[in-house]
Amino acid sequence: MTDGANIPNIDFTVDKNNLYREEGITDHKVASIRRLVPIKADGSEDPDREPVFYASTQLMTPEGPLPIQAGLEAKTLEAAIEEFPGAMRNALTKTIDQIQRQQQQQQQEQQQEQSRIYVPGR
Repeated sequence: MTDGANIPNIDFTVDKNNLYREEGITDHKVASIRRLVPIKADGSEDPDREPVFYASTQLMTPEGPLPIQAGLEAKTLEAAIEEFPGAMRNALTKTIDQIQRQQQQQQQEQQQEQSRIYVPGR
């Protein structure tokens, strides 16, 4: 059992004014849309706040599944469905750019490591 000395000071307080109920919507093919419905602390819907939508999908690569996710600006499910393809294309482009930057950085690090001059005895 721990004495609590090594536990970081983290605030686990629930923000009762920022609660959402999560709903999952899928077409069983490519689209997965999460709708976060604003709710009050008693569980009833909060009509004063807008729902929030997130899009996600997976692409199969030789290394395994690649998850792609993006926030949607939509205010309705219909708008989220319309926005989904463009959001996924943009997220995929960003992901590919990030992977390419990481690969370039790894190549540069390998080249630097290989170009070092090793002096015997040191």
